[in-house]
Amino acid sequence: IWGKETYNITLVLANGALSLKKELEELTGVPSDRMKLMPKSKGLWKGVLKDDFDFSTIDFASLLAKSNNQPLQVLMMGSATKLVGPTVKTVFIEDLPEEEISKVLEPSGLINLGNTCYLNSVAQCLRRVPKLRSALSSYPANRSNRIQMDGQQSARPHPLVTAMRDMYTNLDRSVNALQPGQFVMATKMAFPQFAQTGPQGQPMQQDAEEFYSNLLTVIGEEMSGSAAIESAFNGLKLGDPELMGATNVADALFGIKVEETLTCDETDASTSTTAAPMEEDGKATEDKAAEAVEPPVVRYDLQRKLVCNIQGGVEQNTASKSGPPVNINHIAEGIRLAMSGKIEKNSEVLGRNAIWTKTQRIARLPPYLTVQFGRFYWKATPDSQDHSGVKCKVMKPVAFDSTLDLYEFCTPQIQKFLSVHRKKALQEEEERLLKKQQQDSAMEISTTEEVKDEVEEIAADEAEAAALREALAMSMQTEQPPVGPGLPSEFQGFYELFAVVTHKGRDADGGHYMGWVKADESNSDNWYVFDDDECSPCKTEDVLKLKGGGDWHMSYLNFYRAMNNKKSS
Repeated sequence: IWGKETYNITLVLANGALSLKKELEELTGVPSDRMKLMPKSKGLWKGVLKDDFDFSTIDFASLLAKSNNQPLQVLMMGSATKLVGPTVKTVFIEDLPEEEISKVLEPSGLINLGNTCYLNSVAQCLRRVPKLRSALSSYPANRSNRIQMDGQQSARPHPLVTAMRDMYTNLDRSVNALQPGQFVMATKMAFPQFAQTGPQGQPMQQDAEEFYSNLLTVIGEEMSGSAAIESAFNGLKLGDPELMGATNVADALFGIKVEETLTCDETDASTSTTAAPMEEDGKATEDKAAEAVEPPVVRYDLQRKLVCNIQGGVEQNTASKSGPPVNINHIAEGIRLAMSGKIEKNSEVLGRNAIWTKTQRIARLPPYLTVQFGRFYWKATPDSQDHSGVKCKVMKPVAFDSTLDLYEFCTPQIQKFLSVHRKKALQEEEERLLKKQQQDSAMEISTTEEVKDEVEEIAADEAEAAALREALAMSMQTEQPPVGPGLPSEFQGFYELFAVVTHKGRDADGGHYMGWVKADESNSDNWYVFDDDECSPCKTEDVLKLKGGGDWHMSYLNFYRAMNNKKSS
């Protein structure tokens, strides 16, 4: 008996219990291993039938006589429905291979091999540059032809680039801190200044920015040309209009084309005055020359970082070197001050050295932007015994935000391009607010005169919005010149902070460097801080506190990446 069903079967005692279960499985579809057989007629086995039960121990003739030769009844329990396993297999983290575990847990750190925190911190920050990782993964196939043809020694891949590529690969696969022995050794071989030791033979602390600049120099030399650049941009072909002079991976990713304009203050028409009669002919000649206007000198340079002047200075809007003092409290103020200044240069009109005003503007924007805080400077010590000077550190706090706007630092041509997309984004926001206002007004509609006036006002706003959309569409029809390689199609000039190198300590030749890196998740507030081999989670608010002003870690190198549009931080 199985549920409401009854089956008549003939039991062959010699075949045993397993044969009985197999026969019932064919009749009912209940798997034998999930089947339970219990006696309903008295005199059979006790409890659940076991597979090794011996039927010869039962006197079936006596049982059939007592039941008047009626069939003996057995109760069967079990389900014919087969068990279905989970659609997603449960996998425990202990069972995953090490390279898969590394994707789930916190990123791995780098072991300090003796004052190598400057190297570890920069390496962790550059690890979050996907385009650089893409170029490294293609090395040495994307090496420069010039390097490959420079002889037997340069025909081999550069040990520093190879070690950097292998280090990142091992970091992605490891759950434990990695020992960057090959990378440190290759760095000291390429740049002997990083192999300096102290009086006791211990490795000396080095400058993180100096290491960063030298590293990009090697990367640029090793990976130049269109093939190398395409490997960084996942096969995207970039022409001269986008690259604007960038011929290697380092300049294509981090290069900033800077337009520098020099204007002579002493021959400017607005400052020249009519010379009074002079007894000396030379002086009168010079005054006459001063009435002429020296043409401005415009030149271009490709840089791989912007500098934030945090020491302050003077306003560069007068013809003299003195002016109102400038106190730097924000990164934008420091960049603005660093991109202007006064220099002494020969004037062909005056025939002598004169004071010139230097003004720099960005003529090409990079996909990744590096800003150095000028915290270290060299101070002369003329009264000391060796007159060698001393390296000092500026502890002053300089605030920065999670986004950086470069619009004001660009040339008029770049600003014109950025303005189109900024106006478009502003127009979309205004339309969104107007639509919301209309929806709110519809809920309070009535027949009063005030509502009629409000409707007329909304209609006027709609007409104005339509006119703005038409003007914007006309401006978008004209082809816009590129402002940089690999930038978003509607780039507005905003950059997102994704990594920071900090320095702790008052000694410029000592202290400790750490790397702060944003997590991979988009729009995430999660960061990681790398203290050499130790990695700890943190938040954006913790990173924005690294502005300096005390003995805690303060920002030294800020790394930014281009944003599709401005988002709330």
